[in-house]
Amino acid sequence: MEKQTLVKEICPTTTQEWVKNGALLVDVREKDEVAQLAYEVPNIINIPLSVFEDHYTEIPKDKEVVVVCKSGGRSLRAAGFLVNHGYTKVVNMEHGMIRWAQKGFPTKGDTTSALDNTQNSGCCDTTDNSSESCCTPTTEKEKVNTSDAGNCDCSKPNCC
Repeated sequence: MEKQTLVKEICPTTTQEWVKNGALLVDVREKDEVAQLAYEVPNIINIPLSVFEDHYTEIPKDKEVVVVCKSGGRSLRAAGFLVNHGYTKVVNMEHGMIRWAQKGFPTKGDTTSALDNTQNSGCCDTTDNSSESCCTPTTEKEKVNTSDAGNCDCSKPNCC
């Protein structure tokens, strides 16, 4: 059986920290989706999944990379592709633009499309303003090892 490599995943809140530290966001949504609603971050490139295999070499291997899309599915595929092509500093952002917009993180465009028919869930919804929010861990002990693929990077249930 062929060896499979799991892709590390982080939530939008942790993605914000990665961006502040210089990570590159790679948005794999199609051009029309990006034109309607875009992530507003300093280091971002758009390589639609439909042409990803032809252009992935435009992504630097020596930089931390967070792959993003609308809900996290396409970006997970692209992140897996990168990992299988020798990229070691790549993660997928779980829940994509939908959760990013729900949390009120910076966007350009109309968030209606991302917020339509979505429900807030768990402690990381936009109505949770408590100081005990799981997406703002107060100690390192509250964080989960992010090398565990598929886990949110905080230990509280239904987070991120």
